[in-house]
Amino acid sequence: VQLQASGGGLVQARGSLRLSCAASGRTFGSGPVAWFRQAPGKEREVVAAIDMWTRNTYYADSVKVRFTISRDNAKKTVYLEMNSLKPEDTAVYYCATRNGRINTSYIHRPEVYDVWGQGTLVTVSS
Repeated sequence: VQLQASGGGLVQARGSLRLSCAASGRTFGSGPVAWFRQAPGKEREVVAAIDMWTRNTYYADSVKVRFTISRDNAKKTVYLEMNSLKPEDTAVYYCATRNGRINTSYIHRPEVYDVWGQGTLVTVSS
């Protein structure tokens, strides 16, 4: 599977954006799908993840309530709905998936993912 992330852009604080992660080659398997982000000078961090088998989700504390991860199996796409955006949300956002299932308790760890899409830049102005 290959992943294509899109939907980034420039938005004012308190605005909204929806990122899309489209799978090509084949559909998402039973492995989790996650969104990560990396801000300039900072390490990559997990934003949200979804277990495609159990539908369990994980959210970083910094985005809980504001962000929602969801999937559309028919469109082979996973979304990240981002509301009430803050300047500190500015980063390059990446989606990733894994070939094969893993315990839900690990879906927030970047090392469990072996397929990564290219990033999409989100810039939030104050």
